Amino acid sequence: MINNKKDSRPLVSVITPSYNSSSFIKETIKSVQDQSYSNWEMIIVDDQSKDDSVHVIKSYTESDPRIKLIPLSQNVGAARARNVAIKEAKGHYIAFLDSDDLWMPTKLEEQVTFMQKGNLAFSFTSYSLMDEEGNPLDIEVKAPKTVDYYNLIGNTTIGCLTVMLDRLQFKQIEMPNIQPEDSALWLLLLRQGYQAHGLQKVLSKYRIVSNSTSRNKLKAAYRYWKLLRSQEKLNFVKANYYFSKYAYHAYNKNRGSRPTSIQNGGK
Repeated sequence: MINNKKDSRPLVSVITPSYNSSSFIKETIKSVQDQSYSNWEMIIVDDQSKDDSVHVIKSYTESDPRIKLIPLSQNVGAARARNVAIKEAKGHYIAFLDSDDLWMPTKLEEQVTFMQKGNLAFSFTSYSLMDEEGNPLDIEVKAPKTVDYYNLIGNTTIGCLTVMLDRLQFKQIEMPNIQPEDSALWLLLLRQGYQAHGLQKVLSKYRIVSNSTSRNKLKAAYRYWKLLRSQEKLNFVKANYYFSKYAYHAYNKNRGSRPTSIQNGGK
């Protein structure tokens, strides 16, 4: 439901890249529209989808002016698509939500309050996992209270769908064009001396899609190794040390769908 009353609370810009997302994007948009916090804009950048994603998204932009579609003329990848949205964003806060993931109804309200109370630059939350059909896997990735650069580099514990940034406290927010692009950005921000603060409550649902990069463990591992060597410029010994920690946490996170709770599990 659209709240037409003037909202004095800070505007939150929701950053959503879309590529062939017609199977899930309706549910994702609905989870934003159902937020108890109404002062948001959702900027969806379609990265040259081959399905009817654009048509589906347009049906929402026509009825809800808070939802904005930017169709790209060529395929540029998720990182650049997010950056297009970030440049268009007008919000005090920036939040990230991929086109197949979901938010709990109080996600924005609770996280904005959390950010304001501590005057935080960077926050994230716990999240749960669901399968491709949206069925819960009874797995939770618990947010630690704080994460600094050295915590994160060996453990990709921060779920992109949970992150909120105060754009007024950062000189620049731009995802590097290297995968995993979300972890690459978090490392760049934390390297500046910031800490990421965890709201220890499950407020998002991450969808495990069968053909996603994150499910191809060897490819994901190679890309993280490349990130450590090229962006973080670690020598072989340090890169191997942090990669071993990353692999350990990634293994624990993906060990199965039995009921469990993961502390500091990587996304």
